[in-house]
Amino acid sequence: MKKILLLILVCLTIDINAQSLIDDTITGTWLTADQSGQIVIYRRGNKYYGSIKGGTGKEQYDINNPEPIRRKNSLIGLIILKEFKFDGENQWKGGMVYDPNNGKTYNCILSLTDKKTLKLRGYIGFSWLGRTEIWTRIN
Repeated sequence: MKKILLLILVCLTIDINAQSLIDDTITGTWLTADQSGQIVIYRRGNKYYGSIKGGTGKEQYDINNPEPIRRKNSLIGLIILKEFKFDGENQWKGGMVYDPNNGKTYNCILSLTDKKTLKLRGYIGFSWLGRTEIWTRIN
């Protein structure tokens, strides 16, 4: 009986710890810094992704993609934020951001400064070697 109770306690502890590494406050629709695009951030499993929902109104394509076959793909629906995990300290790390303006992919850290403001830090190698953008929540 003691072994069963111990096993249940261990399982509950593992489940509580796993749940603490999920924070959906980042999910929703965000307006990019230059106000030219809307990005929807969503959770799949325990990771977060973001795709382009809309833009300037005219159809745009991924013309700067390093893979020529993808240059005819629409930007609408393109996943530009990939594989982010909540770190338990108001940051989502371990992910990548794709910049359709230059066709490059960067390491990235996301953090909320408040409920309506998202700080996106894209970088190569070290986070201090990068660029920060501020996105605004639409909903």
